[in-house]
Amino acid sequence: MKKRRLGNTGLQVSKLCFGSLTMGPLQANLTPDEGGKLLRHSFEKGINFIDTAELYETYPHILKALNGYKRDEIIIASKSYAYSKATAEASLKKALKEMKIDYIDIFLLHEQENENTIRGHNEALEYFVKMKEKGYIRAFGISTHHIAAVKASGSINEIEVIHPIVNMSGLGIQDGNIEDMLLAIDKAHKAGKGIYGMKPLGGGNLLRSFKECFDFVLNISSLDSIAIGMQTIEEININISIANDGTCSEALKNVKLDNKKLSISEWCEKCGKCVHACSHNALKIKHDKLLIDHDKCVLCGYCSKYCPQFCIKVV
Repeated sequence: MKKRRLGNTGLQVSKLCFGSLTMGPLQANLTPDEGGKLLRHSFEKGINFIDTAELYETYPHILKALNGYKRDEIIIASKSYAYSKATAEASLKKALKEMKIDYIDIFLLHEQENENTIRGHNEALEYFVKMKEKGYIRAFGISTHHIAAVKASGSINEIEVIHPIVNMSGLGIQDGNIEDMLLAIDKAHKAGKGIYGMKPLGGGNLLRSFKECFDFVLNISSLDSIAIGMQTIEEININISIANDGTCSEALKNVKLDNKKLSISEWCEKCGKCVHACSHNALKIKHDKLLIDHDKCVLCGYCSKYCPQFCIKVV
């Protein structure tokens, strides 16, 4: 698989990035051994870039996958909601310890909204920049569902990498449409920022049009890489085939095309914790029922992390 330079970071990344969210406890709940095998298969096929986060709880899966590989062969990006020096230090130490690595290639502030939220995390930002100077981080950046955060990042020198939502329908973008997002990431990319997109299939909502979705993101010159979740060897092979030469192999005919949905179990106590956690405003409680707005839901599964009764799943 072809590699591209990730902005001005000096990092060379594969066009596809393995998004590890879907293999972890928030979704498929694969064991570290199972997840490690998937990652190693993707490495053998040419993927050298992994996206994870403290929230995903997939550090053990990545640890299994790294065994036998030289550290500089695999690019790892992680994220956290750190807002202070103490929380940033804890997040970085956790990542390094649980993956048993001496440095992490990219560390991102998770789900930033605009210049104000970025500045509100300034203490964490300053800590991560200092850790970059000491060699524990190679590049720093943000992940976001907001165009405003992409625009703000262009004028913040410390931010070198941006990880925004990009898909042909603009699903998950919180403050505009896909046309506006493309203009923002193009400007940021021209300013030297590394850009790798997320949710090219809209969290699974666009699965029935996934060839068109791939064609769309692969033809965006300002995207250095695209992170996509993969749960089977078959998915990995098909995605790599499309990314490499634009073709769908015969295996495509056997892919399950049922749309995924967020599911709430009947024992839900309507405590509301998931509602407050959902940044997409896709959940609400009405008439003692927890309701899902499937048009807004991007199937990230983040809300399930906050459910004390384990009622929420992506199925």
